[in-house]
Amino acid sequence: MANESERKRWNDARWAAAWPSREKLTEAVSPYLVAAADPRSGQRVCDIGCGGGSLSITFAQAVAPEGEVVGYDISAPLLEMARHRVDHAGVANARFVETDVQAGGWDEPPFDLAVSQFGVMFFDEPTAAFTAIRHHLVPGGRFVFVCWQGVEWNPWHLGTALKSLLPAPRLPAPGKSPVGPFSLGDDEYVRELLEAAGYTSAHGSPHQTKVRAPASAVVDRSVFGLMGIPPEREQDALVLAQRHLERFAVAGEGDDIYEYPLAFTVYEATT
Repeated sequence: MANESERKRWNDARWAAAWPSREKLTEAVSPYLVAAADPRSGQRVCDIGCGGGSLSITFAQAVAPEGEVVGYDISAPLLEMARHRVDHAGVANARFVETDVQAGGWDEPPFDLAVSQFGVMFFDEPTAAFTAIRHHLVPGGRFVFVCWQGVEWNPWHLGTALKSLLPAPRLPAPGKSPVGPFSLGDDEYVRELLEAAGYTSAHGSPHQTKVRAPASAVVDRSVFGLMGIPPEREQDALVLAQRHLERFAVAGEGDDIYEYPLAFTVYEATT
């Protein structure tokens, strides 16, 4: 099955419940993606890995009243969150579909623009996924997405701090690629994937910013088990995580305010 491990993780109730806290980091990047995508009124837009729908709402408002946004994700609980947010925002031109974009076969007219905010790093066959997205764009359509640069440029991530407690990464099955938040951190690799998928004029623009957010944007004990930490070591993991956070504490701003440096790249490609 395509993206089997990711289907399981993103449909876990604990993982989905922690998502609104983690959005504090991703939403800090949204303005960069929106500026690069430059949505226009009347466009049809697909949001790949739309998660809780915040970005979809932004694009839906930009392409209204004639345009439409369709958000795709494999996470049923996050799509439920997205639909609730759309209703609350009074946005009528956004809808959401539970599907695996990598598998193709979407029953939709072609889109003018495809966007993704940290959703494309989890495809275990990225060339197939990027090709499927291209096939659903109009001639001259654009694919604009953002992904994290390498973990060495994103020290907020817990992976390094908890390395001693985490199991060794699994080798991908034959024909599959590694997945994870930093799997597309190499610019040359990403451009090779886009070229192999048939895009033209692919290029990336690196950015750095900082965001202030609570500890929960980075640390959530409820998902330690999903990271592979055994129950008897969760307290040890929490101690390491709290020590990790100390370097990001903002003096004089309260007990739960941290400033996280974010490094990411916005990619643009044309069909």
